[in-house]
Amino acid sequence: MPRPALLLALLSACLLVPFAGAADAKTAPRRPVVVELYTSQGCAACTTTNALVADLAERKDVLALTFPVDYWDYLGWKDTFAKPDFSERQRAYQKALGLREVYTPQLVIDGAAQMGKTMPDRAPEMIAAAAKDHGPAPEMSVSRGRLIVGPGRLPAGGAEVWLVRYEGQPQETQVKDGENRGLTVIYRNVARELVRLGSWAGGTKTYALPKPEEDDADLKTVILLQGRTSGRILGVLKR
Repeated sequence: MPRPALLLALLSACLLVPFAGAADAKTAPRRPVVVELYTSQGCAACTTTNALVADLAERKDVLALTFPVDYWDYLGWKDTFAKPDFSERQRAYQKALGLREVYTPQLVIDGAAQMGKTMPDRAPEMIAAAAKDHGPAPEMSVSRGRLIVGPGRLPAGGAEVWLVRYEGQPQETQVKDGENRGLTVIYRNVARELVRLGSWAGGTKTYALPKPEEDDADLKTVILLQGRTSGRILGVLKR
């Protein structure tokens, strides 16, 4: 090939590479921002935030999960969906986020930021900021009842893999006592099961997925990869 033609071919190849990369970046699927609501049917201040999460649950760029906690049950009404595991998860966020106490309602955005009932207007802003902060995530897939997490960057403090099974349909409960007596509380995407599958050390690893109980066969499932000490969500796999 004549030298001018060779130079022209090399220049054309160099110019095409950045554009191809830009196209790939635009078409790469974005994971949803995970918004976790910690709430209780016995909490009068929670009803407004419950409604906010119901709206967020309709967004395709958000995965809203409701975790009812049990530490307000002594006020006169036992939350029908609350589990100690959910309260423990919120306490882990208390430590990771440097908070003095746990409270309801509380929204945790992508495991890295939080807001209470006094800041509902900030939710869209915080969700948008979390989406911009998403970095490359390890590939996750399921095959023959096993989860495969690919290699990736390990955060300081390590990482963990969690399985959450949740209701796909709104759940209504008529509260007959306590602060919300006489009200009907509606939850969206209420968690029914929370299972720690194990730790992740940055390399490819396979995890056994627990089979759902017969009564839970219709539940939706999501896998969360998140920092052990930071709580930050690193990857999401919806099933």
